[in-house]
Amino acid sequence: MRIGIGYDVHKLVPERDLILGGQEIPFELGLLGHSDADVLVHAIMDALLGAAGLGDIGRHFPDSDARYKGIASLKLLGEVKHKLELENYWINNIDAVVVAQAPKLAPYIEMMRQNIAETLGIKSKDVNVKATTTEHLGFAGRGEGIGAYAVCTIANKNF
Repeated sequence: MRIGIGYDVHKLVPERDLILGGQEIPFELGLLGHSDADVLVHAIMDALLGAAGLGDIGRHFPDSDARYKGIASLKLLGEVKHKLELENYWINNIDAVVVAQAPKLAPYIEMMRQNIAETLGIKSKDVNVKATTTEHLGFAGRGEGIGAYAVCTIANKNF
């Protein structure tokens, strides 16, 4: 069994869609980034890649590469799944938390879990997503950005 941790943060800006866990969230601001800037999926990808000893998303999907401009992060998550499969790893579970003062995310969490699980080919019960605020402290509390943390466990199919 191997464990990975991931973290990502993006700035909130006008005129961008807010995508979290592959789910569009109605909000007046969205996240700035080269891709769709889905911080939740980015944190999960980094956790999975880290657990497998495969680096991070910047190594595999650099923002200097035009192929990834505006790409859906769930598509990149599918590519991460493929990279793990090539190394004979299967995903046991994922636990993640989104850190945002606003908007309220509770109504969207189940769909986020389903989107992530479907992309990875695992059961939604093996994907846990939580949301929290920072009680108005720090960049997230001031509404400047959104962050996400993720932890995962993977195992090698050969054992």
